[in-house]
Amino acid sequence: MMEPPAAAARVSCRCRPLLCLLLAALCVPPALGLYTVNAVYGDTITMPCRLEVPDGLMFGKWKYEMPNESPVFIAFRSSTKKNVQYDDVPDYKDRLSLSENYTLSIKNARISDEKRFVCMLVTEDDVSEEPTIVKVFIVVINLRKVENRSTGLFTMTSSLQYMPTKEDANAKFTCIVTYYGPSGQKTIQSEPVVFDVHYPTEKVTIRVLSQSSTIKEGDNVTLKCSGNGNPPPQEFLFYIPGETEGIRSSDTYVMTDVRRNATGEYKCSLIDKSMMDATTITVHYLDLQLTPSGEVTKQIGEALPVSCTISSSRNATVFWIKDNTRMKTSPSFSSLQYQDAGNYICETTLQEVEGLKKRKTLKLIVEGKPQIKMTKKTNTNKMSKTIVCHVEGFPKPAVQWTVTGSGSLINKTEETKYVNGKFSSKIIIAPEENVTLTCIAENQLERTVTSLNVSAISIPEYDEPEDRNDDNSEKVNDQAKLIVGIVVGLLLVALVAGVVYWLYVKKSKTASKHVDKDLGNIEENKKLEENNHKSET
Repeated sequence: MMEPPAAAARVSCRCRPLLCLLLAALCVPPALGLYTVNAVYGDTITMPCRLEVPDGLMFGKWKYEMPNESPVFIAFRSSTKKNVQYDDVPDYKDRLSLSENYTLSIKNARISDEKRFVCMLVTEDDVSEEPTIVKVFIVVINLRKVENRSTGLFTMTSSLQYMPTKEDANAKFTCIVTYYGPSGQKTIQSEPVVFDVHYPTEKVTIRVLSQSSTIKEGDNVTLKCSGNGNPPPQEFLFYIPGETEGIRSSDTYVMTDVRRNATGEYKCSLIDKSMMDATTITVHYLDLQLTPSGEVTKQIGEALPVSCTISSSRNATVFWIKDNTRMKTSPSFSSLQYQDAGNYICETTLQEVEGLKKRKTLKLIVEGKPQIKMTKKTNTNKMSKTIVCHVEGFPKPAVQWTVTGSGSLINKTEETKYVNGKFSSKIIIAPEENVTLTCIAENQLERTVTSLNVSAISIPEYDEPEDRNDDNSEKVNDQAKLIVGIVVGLLLVALVAGVVYWLYVKKSKTASKHVDKDLGNIEENKKLEENNHKSET
């Protein structure tokens, strides 16, 4: 037990609650009537056997008692053979020593050594036992008082012996002195002190340092390895997939512009390879293959198969864009038209991976030779006619007009907007007589010429509508074919009827001639008979 402080001054140490409890334990008196041994954590516990060695001693033994008071024997020494045996108790393996006077020593004192130990001396007729209580402390406080004989003043010194653990890192220690003066009790407190507690590494941890929760091709990845010791380890071994030997580095390992083959398990360990941790890295990727791509030129009416193939580390979303407008379906061209031309984009993204997006472009050009169709329409004023030249083709054809016959151009040529390879050019003319208008359309592929006869204003003629959509055009064409068929059919019927009538008339004339001839022969025979009769008479 510690020496009590002097009446004029009292010294105490303020610390963490756990330490205070331990300090308080130092002042608790031992169990009544039991011998107590106090030990410092990590030191050697020495317990003498406080029994007189009897005559006829056979052997001595040490045991400790469990909380349920059941005994556990740990050491045995024979008095005759002088040999020592230690029981197989894991908590005390290689820590016990039993001397000839039966004193038991336990190395490297632990908190778990706080038990009731019993020394047993056995003779043929008797067994003697003496218990010992062991207390293990982490803190020991020593108090020293020095008196100055000349002045009569006292110098009080309190020292703290402390076996820290890693949990005590950054703990603050303060010493408080309490004394009595003329005005009563006074207290002085020292500045807090923090001790740098060193302890070895017990666990290694590897982490991936990345700006995003996911990693994609092209990213830079930093691996950080750390140990929980103080001071922390400064070097580690990093194990990369595909490499058998570790790479010695500081606590970080940097990989730049990672590719998909960097996916795998990464490990780090202490230099002596005693501790290791692992983590898995997945490098996400996204590939897009557009066939065909770039600039493609095809002829109108041709087929063009288009495919957009995706390869990715996760399910990808694919969509098409044409001329800055998102398409509802993927493009398919079995017979190309001018309106199919444009800029196509196949784009794909991995929604779970930030910034991972790919796109490729197809610039489709649909070419065609100029196609011309001319129409005419008499204007409502009956004083002029509008002639329209409907043109299709790509590249856009250049249009020229020529007029054969008398008449004058009422206005200059007007052109509509060129859309999907189609436009029209028109003129207004007031012909005094029948004229022929010629429309010439020419591009890099071909020169096409078409003419249209236009009657004079005074002569009625069939006026064709200027503007027709495809459905109306097909209907008009069907009607025209029907009319032509009817006319041709009527002509054929008339022709057949004419031929039949002609054959009938011819046959009738031939029959008439035969009748006349027969009648003539009869008359001649009658005249011959009369003549013969006269002759005979």
